[in-house]
Amino acid sequence: MKSFSVLFLLSFFSPAVFSQSDNFPQGWLGNWKGELSWYQGANPVPKKVNMELRIQPTDSSHKFSWQIIYGSATEDNRPYTLVAVDTAKGHWVIDENNGIVLDQYMIAGKFCGAFTVQNSTIVNNYWLEEGKLHIEFYNISAKPVAVTGKGTEESPSVNSYQVKTYQKAILVRSK
Repeated sequence: MKSFSVLFLLSFFSPAVFSQSDNFPQGWLGNWKGELSWYQGANPVPKKVNMELRIQPTDSSHKFSWQIIYGSATEDNRPYTLVAVDTAKGHWVIDENNGIVLDQYMIAGKFCGAFTVQNSTIVNNYWLEEGKLHIEFYNISAKPVAVTGKGTEESPSVNSYQVKTYQKAILVRSK
C-alpha cells in the first residue's frame, strides 16, 4: 500500500515556463518543500500533508536522485532514482528501486506519466511556474463505470471512469 500511495504523488512543468523544459532536470535540482492537498471523492475539504521533493545529481550523468517525503523523513521517505531513457524524445523513468519503474515524459513543458496499480490508474504532472514546482495526481478507477455508444464507426464504444482522488501541491525551493 505504501508504494501505491507513493504513486499518487508525482508530476512537473508549464507552458508559461516552456523554455525551462530544455533544462530538465538540471533547472529543477534542489530541495522543494510545501503542502500537499489530497481531495477524496466529493469531500471539498482536503487532507493536508507536508511534502518534499529532493532532486539531486548523482555520480552518473544520466541518473538523479528523486526523493519524495510525505510528513517527515522518518514518517514516509521514498528514495527513488530519475533515469534518462531517451532525452531527445523526452523519455525518463522513475525507478522506485524495488522492481517498480514508472515511465515519464516531457510533454508541453510538463513532466508527466500514467500507470495502473491495484485497480487504479494514476496520472501525474509536474511543472515549474514562476519559480515554484507544481504537482498534480489523479487517481482514476481502472474499471469503467459505464460503457456507452453503439460500437459502430458513427458511435464508437466509449468507456467512462470514476476519478476517485485528486492531489495537488505547490512546492518552493528551500535553501
